[in-house]
Amino acid sequence: MAPSATAELVVPVAKADVTKVGKAESGEPEKHVHGGEDKTPLEAISHGVVLAGIPTFTTHAEHRRHILIHTAATFRDFARKGFTEGMSGHISVRDPEFENYIWMNPLGKHFGLMTAGDLICLDIATGKIVGGNRSRPANAAGFFIHSEIHKARPDVHAICHAHTNAGRAWSAFGRGLDMLNQDICDLYDAIAVYADYGGIVFAEEEGRNIARSLGTKNKVAILLNHGLLSTGSTVDEAGFLFGLLDRGCAIQLQVEAARAGNPLLVKHTINDEEAAYNFKMASEKNSLYCEAQPDLEFEMEMAGPGVIERGVENMVIDHGM
Repeated sequence: MAPSATAELVVPVAKADVTKVGKAESGEPEKHVHGGEDKTPLEAISHGVVLAGIPTFTTHAEHRRHILIHTAATFRDFARKGFTEGMSGHISVRDPEFENYIWMNPLGKHFGLMTAGDLICLDIATGKIVGGNRSRPANAAGFFIHSEIHKARPDVHAICHAHTNAGRAWSAFGRGLDMLNQDICDLYDAIAVYADYGGIVFAEEEGRNIARSLGTKNKVAILLNHGLLSTGSTVDEAGFLFGLLDRGCAIQLQVEAARAGNPLLVKHTINDEEAAYNFKMASEKNSLYCEAQPDLEFEMEMAGPGVIERGVENMVIDHGM
């Protein structure tokens, strides 16, 4: 390891540096009454008419159109949030008809300019281009990562990966996130850490390593010295969870910096019982789909009628024939 360019600052650490919330002054745990457990998450959060969850479609073509438009809108949302770094970053989503095919973004197309007609369809097993826009190449490193996760996790229909500032900063520590606030509990016991950096992913084996680290139930992953990755049953869910994970990294960095500046500050984390309850009542696929809609609707409105949808009618699958 190279010598540090700065001198080490040694500060005293307060004895009680982490405290679990949910305890009265007497030290006895406070009792909390949970509600809504007899309802679905959307029923519990909706006061009046219940929000609709993931839409259903009568044809694969209608479903595919919806997926591609929402994928393009998710890219634009990523651009607005600053999740761009040159040609890095990619999103994949399974085709609703051919589950061994995925749609991905073309290499070198700015996220903020993405349309449904830009996307490329690839065979998960072979990498062969089987439909969509052939005017640009796909991202080879992205394909190796995404294809291996899609192979290992048939429950995963969408994957997002990008190199964000907060994500890369926190990834340098090779550890997960504390449950510091209500929102991050959507990822309670669902954050994987790939604590080994294997260089730019130009081989299937490194993609398999990342997929293996994600495990069978985790929703997101922090990749050492690399960035962040999220999954979902829809591209909407995966996109929302990616943003949540990135904001979680930023908040954790801020909290750790504040505590380093004043070791007497006490860091409170949400206890396991409350975190598990929050996860149950919020981290459900229909609820997470709805969480994404305000941002996606904003992107569609800002782009103008027909802009994000442009070219979707040309997105056909020809199986590489």
